Amino acid sequence: MNRKQLIKKYLEFFESKKHKVIANSSLIPENDPTVLFTTAGMHPLVPYLLGEPHPLGKRLCNVQRCIRTQDIDAIGDNYHHTFFEMLGNWSLGDYWKKESINWSLDFLTKVLKIQKEKISVTCFKGDNKIPKDSEAEKIWKDLGITKIKFLEKKDNWWGPAGNTGPCGPDTEIFVNDVEIWNNVFMQYEKDSKGNYNLAKQKNIDTGMGVERTVTMLQGYDDNYLTDCFKSLIEKIEKISGKKYEQNQKEMRIIADHLKAAVFIIAEGITPGNSEQSYVLRRLIRRAVFYGEKLGLQNFTKEISEQVFKIYDDYPELKSNKKIILQEIEKEEVRFGLTLENGLNKFKKCVKENKSLCGKEAFLLYQSFGFPVEMIIEECKKNNIKFNLKNFEIEQKKHQELSRTATAGKFKSGLADNSEATTKLHTAAHLLLASLRQILKNENIMQKGSNITAERLRLDFSFPRKLSEKEIQDIEDLVNAQVQKSCEVAREEMSPEQAKNKGALGAFEKKYGEKVSVYSVGNFSKEICAGPHVKNTCELGHFKIIKEESSSSGVRRIRAVLE
Repeated sequence: MNRKQLIKKYLEFFESKKHKVIANSSLIPENDPTVLFTTAGMHPLVPYLLGEPHPLGKRLCNVQRCIRTQDIDAIGDNYHHTFFEMLGNWSLGDYWKKESINWSLDFLTKVLKIQKEKISVTCFKGDNKIPKDSEAEKIWKDLGITKIKFLEKKDNWWGPAGNTGPCGPDTEIFVNDVEIWNNVFMQYEKDSKGNYNLAKQKNIDTGMGVERTVTMLQGYDDNYLTDCFKSLIEKIEKISGKKYEQNQKEMRIIADHLKAAVFIIAEGITPGNSEQSYVLRRLIRRAVFYGEKLGLQNFTKEISEQVFKIYDDYPELKSNKKIILQEIEKEEVRFGLTLENGLNKFKKCVKENKSLCGKEAFLLYQSFGFPVEMIIEECKKNNIKFNLKNFEIEQKKHQELSRTATAGKFKSGLADNSEATTKLHTAAHLLLASLRQILKNENIMQKGSNITAERLRLDFSFPRKLSEKEIQDIEDLVNAQVQKSCEVAREEMSPEQAKNKGALGAFEKKYGEKVSVYSVGNFSKEICAGPHVKNTCELGHFKIIKEESSSSGVRRIRAVLE
């Protein structure tokens, strides 16, 4: 069974259980500023897991594209990936453990034809605050699954995402000792005192990795041999003249990193020095570094072409193909130029004392884009002492400073549906409508947002810097709507109806059968899933604190409520 067949069978199975298929959302999360990328299928569902009614109902399923960056240095083995797809099904206060476990087993044994004897599971063993998950254990036993292990919180518990919020035990499903599915039971809510209270809305959140499951179904123990990667590996073999068997680590890294880069650029991100842009730059440069170890030059575009063939079911790749390949190729060239400067810096650093300290090594990593592997290699080549532990200490210091500098990014998320965040989310709607009105440009669209309890950040399409008068006029117009005490109303309708009513939304993207449309009086109308106030009089005074460039053709405004 290949990738497309697995996805089709999964969605059809859960549709037969009265689930609605929801859109495969952007890799840039709209409702969770705690992370740079969508790391799981649950991210686009944050407001609904917290109680917001979903326009398609209480039973949902989808396949979601994801990026995880914490494993970049682990890429090179047979199963870690930066970009991957996750199959998921959800119950928003509807069915519970019995149905979830029953359907999981039915899909594995009846649809995928996996023998029950090959299946084993783990459940939460309990601790001094939460009892053992005997409910899940009994369901599995009643279904004839006898291989059950009980593990601690670090293995069989999810959440909360922050200090407080929804959380609960999970049960993980293994086939021949390979984990392929995780069913999370959001049974509790952790409060600010550390107590676990039974949740008002109990949710089911499951995740099944497409790549890992396809590998198991095709009888491999290496994800890179499946149709998710095969043509990428074959292309690398062809242009390098080398075999995969003798160069697995290098070829896996190149295939993984360039695939992830293609998908990130499709979201409108370009290589740079901060946040998503920095991750993208690091991925491309690591791919180039490992390509050079295989004797490859000017190769990224040719290999990246294969990603479009594997994932021809993603229209956003096809429509952005030209710019995606241009950006990858440009970064490959740019890295070549940077390497020269970086190598000169390296030579200066080690000229006198024949060693490279942690700070100097981190400078090469951070400012010149040297992969750690390259620093180690250059030191060996030049007989230079290099202490990797000291480098890692410097790296951790930088990560901690970054967290402090952008503290808002780490305060929000699933746990934060706070009053302050809710107010700023509504203010963002007023800001976008005001931009379009004051700048007399109905082509202005939101290109991204990040909202924490402290401030809002809105990226919007516009070609030039705003004047001081324009900024003041926009600010005044937002505050005028606040003072009018406009009612904020929510309606459910089809995307077509929303478009006909003049609602703003990314209509080039796939929506479900129904969407939530929020109207602020007669001033603003947008498709949105975030939390909102009932009336603009709750907002307070709106203040723009900064207007700047975000990227080519995109401006960024930061604002607060006083």
